[in-house]
Amino acid sequence: MRTDLAADLPYSEDALLGGRIKLRQPLQGFRVAIDPVLLAAAVPATPGDTVLDVGCGIGAASLCLARRVEDCRITGIEAQRDLVRLANDNVALNQFSERVVVMAGDLLRPPPRLEPGSFSHVMANPPFLEPGTATPPPDGSKAAAVIEGEADLAAWIRFALAMVRSKGSITLIHRADRMEKLLAQLSGRAGEIVVFPLWAGPQKPASRIIVRARKDIATPTRLTAGLVLHGPDGRYTPMAEDVLRHGAALNL
Repeated sequence: MRTDLAADLPYSEDALLGGRIKLRQPLQGFRVAIDPVLLAAAVPATPGDTVLDVGCGIGAASLCLARRVEDCRITGIEAQRDLVRLANDNVALNQFSERVVVMAGDLLRPPPRLEPGSFSHVMANPPFLEPGTATPPPDGSKAAAVIEGEADLAAWIRFALAMVRSKGSITLIHRADRMEKLLAQLSGRAGEIVVFPLWAGPQKPASRIIVRARKDIATPTRLTAGLVLHGPDGRYTPMAEDVLRHGAALNL
């Protein structure tokens, strides 16, 4: 255990993408799993694009995307200031300070520096649970990451669509059992919607989905085969390994 000088949080030093990304994260509270890695893999960014990472936490998705796509520029916004400081430490640790920056901000009251309609892509990993549907974790930081606060899912999607440019994409990872509500918020506002299930294993249901849409596009919604994460032996499938360990993109 070490204590970060910038953020007053005891943290551990971990790695993503098979060691390609170094990550300092709090020992207590929300800990990064595979969701931000999968989210970053689904963003169709190309060199020179600008990306907004909403609710970026300690910067895991931003860093994974920066590693995969050279010369893209990423801005993260995070409401918890301790996490903002730790995220910027992670940016410096991975030598991405010229292309990635994380700022403190609430999506309901965004920083003035964020100009609506200015980003090529927006990505987000919103809290999965509605208030009252689960007992909040005792750790406040973890509770904020998993249970919706003042900003509900509709607010997250409105903000993402407001910040992305015309024809740009928004990409979200969420619980599969909230797909209907997520798609309802996109209806009439975006098109070329792709639903990409993340299957827990063969013959197992999908607990997560990735949804990608484009602003000011009218193409119909498409359901894809998705990705099977684990084989019968419980290990990651070769396709999942390519994404989680080798930084491959997800072809939606």
